Amino acid sequence: MPDASSPVYLVDAQSDPVVIKIQGRASFQNSGCIQDFFREVIATGRTRFVMDFAACTSMDSTFLGVLAGTALQLRKLAPPGALTLARIGARNLELVRNLGLHRLLTIDSGDASINLGAPATALTCQSKSELESAKLVLGAHENLISVDESNRAKFEDVLSFLKKRVEQG
Repeated sequence: MPDASSPVYLVDAQSDPVVIKIQGRASFQNSGCIQDFFREVIATGRTRFVMDFAACTSMDSTFLGVLAGTALQLRKLAPPGALTLARIGARNLELVRNLGLHRLLTIDSGDASINLGAPATALTCQSKSELESAKLVLGAHENLISVDESNRAKFEDVLSFLKKRVEQG
């Protein structure tokens, strides 16, 4: 398994539901590639996803905001799509609940193994410019506020800083 400095998203976009296994730390540094993956796959008509958190060492609010945005997008579809979090550890589950995402996502409390079909693909995360990164982080945190207004107080300083950065171009 990769260490936290080299996180990997392994995906099987052909399975139903689409399977995503997180290995390492899911953070603002690699949230862009998973957001892009969700957009691309949803555009092809795939709307059911399961994310395996068994090897996820930690996650930050930007990653959670990307998940929130994806779940909100899936809910607007007809019929609605679904995003399920599976084999999520206690600390990561606490983060999900503290931000109110448990009301938006499905949490699978089972321990069943989740298998990737062959061939599984490792997503490649491309570096983003400072401005692109600021837009990603800002959008993710705005998603968290959309899910639960009480998140505004938690991220007020982050939002203020990022809005100024984005406005500066």
